[in-house]
Amino acid sequence: MGLGWPGSTPTSIAHSAIVDIGSNSIRLVVYGGPERIPAILFNEKVLAGLGRALAGTGAIDADAMAAARAALERFAWLTREMAVPRVRTVATAAVRDAANGAELIALAHAAGLTVEILSGEEEAQAAGHGVLSAIPQADGIVGDLGGGSLELVRVKDGQLGERVSFPLGVLRLGAIRAKGAGELDRTVARMIAAAGWTGQGQGLPLYLVGGSWRALARLDMHLTGYPLPIAHGYALSPARIAGLRKLLAETPRADLKLVPNLSGGRVPTLDHAAAVLAYAVRHLGCATTVISAYGLREGLLYAALPAKVRATDPLLVAAHDEGARQGRFAEHGDLLHRWIAPLFPQDDPAMVRLRHTACLLADVGWHANPEFRAERGVEIALHGNWVAVDAAGRAIVAQALHCCLGGGSDTPEPLGRLAPPDALAIARRWGLAMRLGQRLSGGVAAPLKRTALRRGAGGIELLVTGADASLYGEAVQKRHKALATALGVEAALVTR
Repeated sequence: MGLGWPGSTPTSIAHSAIVDIGSNSIRLVVYGGPERIPAILFNEKVLAGLGRALAGTGAIDADAMAAARAALERFAWLTREMAVPRVRTVATAAVRDAANGAELIALAHAAGLTVEILSGEEEAQAAGHGVLSAIPQADGIVGDLGGGSLELVRVKDGQLGERVSFPLGVLRLGAIRAKGAGELDRTVARMIAAAGWTGQGQGLPLYLVGGSWRALARLDMHLTGYPLPIAHGYALSPARIAGLRKLLAETPRADLKLVPNLSGGRVPTLDHAAAVLAYAVRHLGCATTVISAYGLREGLLYAALPAKVRATDPLLVAAHDEGARQGRFAEHGDLLHRWIAPLFPQDDPAMVRLRHTACLLADVGWHANPEFRAERGVEIALHGNWVAVDAAGRAIVAQALHCCLGGGSDTPEPLGRLAPPDALAIARRWGLAMRLGQRLSGGVAAPLKRTALRRGAGGIELLVTGADASLYGEAVQKRHKALATALGVEAALVTR
């Protein structure tokens, strides 16, 4: 990745990396692509368990320290070989609280890494920024469950509010629960009350950050047959959380390790994660929970961006980048969106945003086998690394791309299980309009700039100049008619 041949000058497509020294895992993530919505170029974790012995001894044990040394040396080596220009190393609760935390910091320094120890408030702030980077309209409480601590932060209108940190990480919960039935519930209630947070989430969602809570969501997705293997945006109701707790109490760990996409390293902490989640939701008064794929690391990157960059729409930024990398003509998506917009004046702002996303991705299937271009479009829309869009939105974009890329007017699985029929019907019409624009223009800019599409007395009118009349060939006529038929009107060519 970005390394030249031996003896050559190293190059890199990465713009930054974060080494995250957590209480349960140590992770290296290398980022590239747009800084507003960075793509992960490399991601590796080691479950070192730095916080494993804290409750009993107050220190990081020898085995965890050895695992940390190996991980930090490897990660430092990788960032040098990848020529990553900016590397930030942060440590959280385990290092912050351990009597021998300074020893670990010295190991990192020896490997070439400079460690920042984040306070509990800084952890909460980073988690809150991470959620806002992926869910800009978030209005609720962010909960970040790590191995050593649980952070809460209020988010609303793109801003962070009150924040607090509790020593309730999954590696500490076993010792609390061992004191007797109900002890964890009482502990959570007492800590939340002492911080003044009781009932502060009334009617609001709790946005869930952390690997253990994401693992809970993946388990529930498996159990319910959820048709989209994307945890981000997945909701867990209090009733579902209660059901998961019952299942975890009755299911052997060996069986849980067979669940697809469920990390075996998370299985031992699932029961603790479900328990503290159930109690936190109850005492905060939250109505539901929503998984966020973005958390502390993404929050650190987001907070460092200029305000103007933070204000941009992460879905459209990512779609622009994907379209530019996989399409033939980088500017085509925006032009195509403006060209078809007059046909859909009834679309609300949320649908306009999805339509724009679909247009930006309209050319992603061109280099696929012609028989699979539609499938390629659906796959990118459903499974792309998108944020700030829910499952229904992914399905709507997928339906538009399916039609645009020649898939016909059917609705492939599992789109009908993710989005309502009326929204998919609208997306099919977008797709037909996009398909017409693609064929008319040949994928280049100038024809879209010189022609126009509108609803007129003659139906769906395509306006061209006399000099461009030759653009209206047989293939264009067929697609024009197909679009007009889908909209229940006639097709008309208007020469200006």
